[in-house]
Order: sequence, then structure tokens, then C-alpha cells
Amino acid sequence: MLPLSAPSACILIVDDDDDIRDLIASHLDRAGYRHVGAATLAEARAALARHDIALMLLDLTLPDGDGMTFCRDLRAEGFVVPVIMLTARSTPGDRVEGLEGSADDYLSKPFDARELIIRMRNVLKRGIQGPKSQSGRYASFGPWRLDLAQRRLMGQDDRGMMLSTTEFAILRRLLDNPFEELSREDLLPERKETVWVDRSLDNRIARLRAKLARAPGGENLIVTVRNKGFLLACDVTYV
Repeated sequence: MLPLSAPSACILIVDDDDDIRDLIASHLDRAGYRHVGAATLAEARAALARHDIALMLLDLTLPDGDGMTFCRDLRAEGFVVPVIMLTARSTPGDRVEGLEGSADDYLSKPFDARELIIRMRNVLKRGIQGPKSQSGRYASFGPWRLDLAQRRLMGQDDRGMMLSTTEFAILRRLLDNPFEELSREDLLPERKETVWVDRSLDNRIARLRAKLARAPGGENLIVTVRNKGFLLACDVTYV
């Protein structure tokens, strides 16, 4: 049994299966979390507008649309609420696709209640604590600016791209330590026990590189340090 606490976070459970929503709700009750449920994407949008949602548990297959597309749309619209995808799809390709769809984590059904709560706490902890930071609203580096308040990556034309919670945390750690070699544990401390054997950090670094490469001069900002980790190869200013 997990040690119980009384988090103030409100969790949005989006699943069209009443039994699954009820089961997840019972786990959240025991862990001390508040929660609201939604059976469709329309209901999920209404809940996001009505409640102060700290984290969304999102099924991929819903009556009025696809959860992955919904997640991408929310990021494009500026929603920064963390998302954990819950799905019966369990292949490595499905997991990578889910994370590339701007989700912060991905959990296959059936799942263990203990693992669900641990993953939720880790995602929430990343959002609440975040990495250490310098002062200022924007971090400018290479051809990019990172809006630290809205988690939006902005180019010179001021067009923005949303980052997932984990992508944002990794980039913040790199920005706060330019030209310093950061280990895998430094960049993903919540997974320090497995970060050397799983591919989660590599996948996120690859996605960050792809996004940064969309602007001229952004191609080689994140450098791999063999057998050590990664570093940001540019100066950073905060304004």
C-alpha cells in the first residue's frame, strides 16, 4: 500500500467505460486525490474549462474522437495540463506515438494501481517543483525563446510550439546549465533507477532536437556527450 497523503490536485479521468472510470476513481480516493470524470472528449473539454485540473488520465479511444489527436490539439491551443495516456494498446510503437503526441507518460491497460499513483505523483512533482531557474519570463538561446510561464517554444517569427511537461523539464535543466555535461540522471531524475536501460530520455531528446531544428541554427544545440549524457551548446539569457 502506498503511503497516503491528501493532495489538493484534481484529476480528470477521461474514459468511456464506466467501470474503468469507477475503478480509477476508487484508487484516487484511497490516495487522497480529488477527481472528476468524463466519458467523451466534449465532456473532457467542459471539465477542463470548469475545473482547475492538475492532471488528465486520457484514454485513446473515445466515442467522439481519438485521444492522441485531442492531446495534440490541446497543446496547440496552449493547454499545459499534464497528460497520462491510458490504453489497451501496448506495443513499443504505440508508446512512442503516445509520447510524441505530447503526452507526459503512457500506461497500458490493465495496470497496477500502485504504478498508476506513482506515475501520477512523478508527473505532478515535475510540474510543481520544476528545475532550478534564473529570473525572467523568457529564456533566449540560439534562434529560440522559451516562454517559462506558458511552456511555449517561440521562434524569431513568434510562432510557438507547446512542449510536454517532461520535454519542458529537460530543456529547462539544459538551459540552466549551458555548456555543462548533464547526466541522464540529472535530466530525468524521476527515472534515475531505469534511465540507463530504457529509451524514454532518448525519445524525448530526439523530439526536442527535431523541434529545435525547425529554425536555422537550431540543429546542433543539444549535444550528446559519449557515455556521460547531454549538454546545451549555446549561451542562454533570461529576460
